[in-house]
Amino acid sequence: MPLGLRVKKKDKSKETCALVEGEPEGADGSHLPAPPRSPARLVFYTQLAHGSATGRVENFSNIRELYAKIAGVFEISPSEILYCTLNTPKVDMEKLLGSQIGLEDFIFAHVKGIKKSVNVYKSEDSLGLTITDNGTGCAFIKRIKEGSIIDSVKTICVGDHIESINGENIVGWRHFDVAKKLKELKKEELFTMNLIEPKKAFEIEPRSKAGNTSTGKIGTGRETLRLRSKGPATVEEVPSENNAKAIEKVDGLLETYMGIRDIELATTIFEAGKDKRNPDEFAVALDKTLGDFAFPDEFVFDVWGAVSDARRGL
Repeated sequence: MPLGLRVKKKDKSKETCALVEGEPEGADGSHLPAPPRSPARLVFYTQLAHGSATGRVENFSNIRELYAKIAGVFEISPSEILYCTLNTPKVDMEKLLGSQIGLEDFIFAHVKGIKKSVNVYKSEDSLGLTITDNGTGCAFIKRIKEGSIIDSVKTICVGDHIESINGENIVGWRHFDVAKKLKELKKEELFTMNLIEPKKAFEIEPRSKAGNTSTGKIGTGRETLRLRSKGPATVEEVPSENNAKAIEKVDGLLETYMGIRDIELATTIFEAGKDKRNPDEFAVALDKTLGDFAFPDEFVFDVWGAVSDARRGL
């Protein structure tokens, strides 16, 4: 019998019986609305990228909570996790886990491996590397420009965590602060970076179906779990093709104007502008949301152009 319905006593008394078990009753004897249904459990499958059994994680709202859940499954410290990739155990920055996870995505956690110290001679202003971070204080190399200074130092690899620069510990810094630090290093001088590369298996192959693994679950759904720094995570539709293109444009503009690439930041910027009527409203919203960045006016206008193009289906 559905919640909220009353039943009559068999003796046909005019009195009503007690409410169905679990249904709240008000002080005046009236019954209160049934409580809302609890949301469906969202369970994600995970492995360590260098090889492990398959674990399950759930009930997290942000990256820090997710890392804690993964660490608990594999009995490691959350600080050991450098970053996660979706649907591949390889160090693939195009598959990097950001603020959204597809409901069918498989999570691979990359943990700290070998430490190395590298000396670099800054012969040019630009080092040719793009920095990002995992949202919990771990900055790492996302891209290396071909033919650049960093590209010539073969011991430096995409995916390496930057632990310190010239002896200064930068653990806990955001990626833009690390990029600024590297940019401010004097030209024609030698500097030292202490790096930690992700732990690697001798040979990484697609996981087999032996045991309770989830190879068959790897895929990309049309819905994603949006992680938030404040408040609960929410299930959302994936961005439309036009919106996704616009977010990519914003990411490129971040590199052009700010010297960083960050698809999560680009998404936040796009979200701040998609419902605004003009550049002025967008600029106000951007200052309110991300005022600490002090974006130049040219950047704001170029981003507004990308947002407008997405609205027109361009």
